[in-house]
Amino acid sequence: MPSFLRRERGFYKRMWLLALPLILQNLITTSLGFVDTFMVGLLGQNELSAVTAANSPIFLLQVIIFGLMSGLTVLVSQYWGKGDIDAINRSMGVAMYAGLGIALAMAAAMFFLPRQVMGLVTNNALLIELGMPYLRIVGVSYVFNAVSSVYVSMQRSTERPVFGLAVFAASMLLNTFLNYVLIFGKLGAPALGVTGAAIATLTSRIVEFAIVAAAAAVTHRVPLRPKALLRPGRAMTASFLKYASPVIVNESFWGLGTTVMTAIMGHMAISADMLAAYAIMGNIDKFSTVTCFGVAGATAVIVGKRIGEGAGKDEVYSLGCCLLTVSLGVGIVVAAALAVVLPTVFIPYLYPLFHLDGLALQIAVTMCVVYICMMPMKAFDITNITGLLRAGGDARMAFVIDLAPLWVVAVPLTTLAALVLDAPVTIVCLCIQTENVCKMPLGVLRLRSRKWINDITRGGAAA
Repeated sequence: MPSFLRRERGFYKRMWLLALPLILQNLITTSLGFVDTFMVGLLGQNELSAVTAANSPIFLLQVIIFGLMSGLTVLVSQYWGKGDIDAINRSMGVAMYAGLGIALAMAAAMFFLPRQVMGLVTNNALLIELGMPYLRIVGVSYVFNAVSSVYVSMQRSTERPVFGLAVFAASMLLNTFLNYVLIFGKLGAPALGVTGAAIATLTSRIVEFAIVAAAAAVTHRVPLRPKALLRPGRAMTASFLKYASPVIVNESFWGLGTTVMTAIMGHMAISADMLAAYAIMGNIDKFSTVTCFGVAGATAVIVGKRIGEGAGKDEVYSLGCCLLTVSLGVGIVVAAALAVVLPTVFIPYLYPLFHLDGLALQIAVTMCVVYICMMPMKAFDITNITGLLRAGGDARMAFVIDLAPLWVVAVPLTTLAALVLDAPVTIVCLCIQTENVCKMPLGVLRLRSRKWINDITRGGAAA
């Protein structure tokens, strides 16, 4: 066993205790998101494809908010190690103002220009008409989510991840119930179809915000200090921008790249089949990476806190190697599990639930096979980029590792294969996943160079 895997007594238990609530939170969210997809899929393949297309710009907004929360984690986890409650409140204030501003701007674009926004994703007139009402309503829901995510992220970064688990579990359960009622017209409600799914999402986000506001008003563990929260100050804004802006730009361009990938599929001759299969693959991806993101979240808190406590370079390097090895092992286990369930569950039972047949079924199977091959590398990348490098403040290299393979390799190759050469589906699916082939080698090179240690132990973000 490598020496860096030999940790102090109780280390792995503490790591999994941090990761487990994040895993359960993601699992609940993903499970209920899958139910949402299933309910919309019952309306028909066109409705499923339309919602998939509409969710592309919404996904871009989600990843921008995620970038803000990742930047917040960099600061809060280190201030938590120092016990500085005022600084935690000021960093939350900056994140809240930024999140609200971005969410309001994007929600306005989706509400007032839904046809134009949908037209960027697909040229299929039917999908545009079906997706427009969904896009207008769901965009507004993320104004509420932007604020609640700030508080949940703070709780997670101060070693209380179970709070987010409870909040999002309640929100997603309500969302699923309202989907059932409003999509299909149950319990005396009108059958609103895709629009009903959007209303359910908006309602659940409002309730989620109300739960967070109530909890924030009564909690004493990390109390809200309105003066610091509402007036974070120039120094904190500058600190947040220094450590969070690379993450925000990173997530924004990564989300834009993913949206471009969806748009490429939306402009193919077989766009309805591609988007329907891609919607199912998206849910499989979320299920498959819940543990990976749990380990990454635990990594961010553990590494950030140790830096805030003044850990040396050797300890940080050893800690990083250990946590990345754990993530790689998780990826191998997940890939093996997917290889078993694809022929035994997905093909005979899952895909037929969504009425996938013929070409759409072939595409869905091909996407999954390619994904299985990439899973160990994907698990390593998630912890390395969103956990280790960002938590320590080496967000610039995380930016390069995350975006260069996507924009320099995957997007051009997919565009060439899908829209220029009209290549077979297998080639298109391989091109979509090529970014994962490049990210891990770049991450390993950065790890072995040890230059990231100089970056992250130079006093940390909270120095």
